[in-house]
Amino acid sequence: MNTEPGRKFGVVVVGVGRAGSVRIRDLRNPHASSAFLNLIGFVSRRELGSVDEVQQISLENALSSQEIDVAYICSESSSHEDYIRQFLHAGKHVLVEYPMTLSLAAAEELWELAEEKGKVLHEEHVELLMEEFTFLKKEVVGKELLKGSLLFTGKETEAQRAGPLEEEHFGFPAFSGISRLTWLVSLFGELSLVSATLEEKKEDQYMKMTVHLETKNKCPLSWIEEKGPGLKRNRYLSFHFKSGSLENVPNVGVNKNIFLKDQNIFVQKLLGQVPEKELAAERKRILHCLALAEEIQKHCRPTK
Repeated sequence: MNTEPGRKFGVVVVGVGRAGSVRIRDLRNPHASSAFLNLIGFVSRRELGSVDEVQQISLENALSSQEIDVAYICSESSSHEDYIRQFLHAGKHVLVEYPMTLSLAAAEELWELAEEKGKVLHEEHVELLMEEFTFLKKEVVGKELLKGSLLFTGKETEAQRAGPLEEEHFGFPAFSGISRLTWLVSLFGELSLVSATLEEKKEDQYMKMTVHLETKNKCPLSWIEEKGPGLKRNRYLSFHFKSGSLENVPNVGVNKNIFLKDQNIFVQKLLGQVPEKELAAERKRILHCLALAEEIQKHCRPTK
C-alpha cells in the first residue's frame, strides 16, 4: 500500500464459516491493507455472541450503522445476491466470495447498482493468486494451444450427504466450481460452450459434470468436476501446445495468505488505485464466467 491511512473503513463480516473466519483473522492482524480497515463486528444467523473477541451485531445494525463502510460477504452462495443488494442500497462497499451470484442477470444488475451508488463491488478470486496459477500463466504465454483438459475431484461434503441442500446453498456445480472456469478463461481467453452433461447417483452421493468448451481459435478444452465418497480433493490438468505439453503442475510452493492478497487488491480499489481499464477487464471476465456457468446449468438441467 503506497498511501498513508487516513480515516479507516469500518468493516462487517457476514458469515463466519471457513472464509469468514480467515477474513476476521486477517482484519485483526497487523498487515499493510488492514491498516486501512477497522473490523466493527460480524453478522451470523447463529447466536454466537463473539468470535475471537469480535462482537456479533444484527444485520439491521450492520446496514444502518454510520461506523460501517464495508461488508465482506462470506455466507453461502445462495444468499450472496440478497446481501450484496442490501449493503449497496445502504451505501456500503462490498467484497464478496465467489460466485457473487447464481445468475448472470443478478450480477449485471448488482454491478449497475454499485456504479449508481459509487461503491466498490469486488468478487474474490483467490484461485488467481495461487502459486500454481502464477506458474501456469508463465507457462502458457506465447504458446499456441491445441487442446486441453482440467479435472477437479473431491469427496462428498457433509452438505452433499444431506442431499440436494448442497446445490441449494452453493449453486449448481458450474457455479460452485466457477474458480476452475476462471482459470481456463484467464489462461486462454473467452470460451464458448460446445456441450455439457451431468451424471448423478444420489444414492451413492456421486456427481460428475463434463463440460466441453472451445477457445476463439476453436481449440477444444474440457472441464470435469467429479465428487464422490472415494475421491480425494485433487486437480489434474493437461494442456497440449504446438511446442509441447504440460501435464499437471509441479509442486511450486505453499499458497500463503491468498485471502490477504485479495484484501490488498480490494483496499487498492477502495483507495481508487486500480486503473479503470483493469476494473472493466475484470468485470468482463467475471460476467463471462457467470454467463458460461449459467449456460452449462441450462444444458445439464433443461427446464421441463
